Amino acid sequence: MARRLVVALLGPVHWSPPGVDLAQWRAALAEDVIDLFATLNEVEVAVAVTPADRALADALVWPGTAVYEVAEPTPNAVFAGLEGYDQAAVLVSDVPDLPALTVGKLLRPLTSRPVAVAPVEGGGPGLLGVAVRLPAPDWLPTLELDTATPAEARANAPRPGDVAVTTGWRRLRGPADLATLDPAFEGWEATRALLSGSGRPT
Repeated sequence: MARRLVVALLGPVHWSPPGVDLAQWRAALAEDVIDLFATLNEVEVAVAVTPADRALADALVWPGTAVYEVAEPTPNAVFAGLEGYDQAAVLVSDVPDLPALTVGKLLRPLTSRPVAVAPVEGGGPGLLGVAVRLPAPDWLPTLELDTATPAEARANAPRPGDVAVTTGWRRLRGPADLATLDPAFEGWEATRALLSGSGRPT
């Protein structure tokens, strides 16, 4: 069986709900994503941060979880630092209610494709995550998860089909996204608690 790694990339967060401290919001989102990844089967889990955010990662990870320091918060920087894995997926950390199946769907195409990307649901800018067979192909451009598109990931591929586009999910980057949180959906406890403390319905 392929050895697979799923990485939560704790990149910058540029928005928080009114009345919610940005640093606390970022930490709550990341905590929920890390907790979700810890429940996944048949994968190993890690966190990636720039050196400036190492303390944030150390405060949130489960014992024994690897933390990778990267020079820049991109999937490419994470992939370049991995050894001993056959496949890896790097996902954003502003998706506290991400369904576990969505992570599985991002990894599944790697049985026949070298790269898979998950878009932001609804066609918003950026990506949810990127998965590759390791080592990552040389033709994969540096992808900024806040702005990249599936077309950008495919731009230098030998064949467009070399990059699979999988199921997306929306990211919490503004008021419209916040309104889509489903209180009946299990999980996202840290985000839920922070919103509840701000007086917002959860």
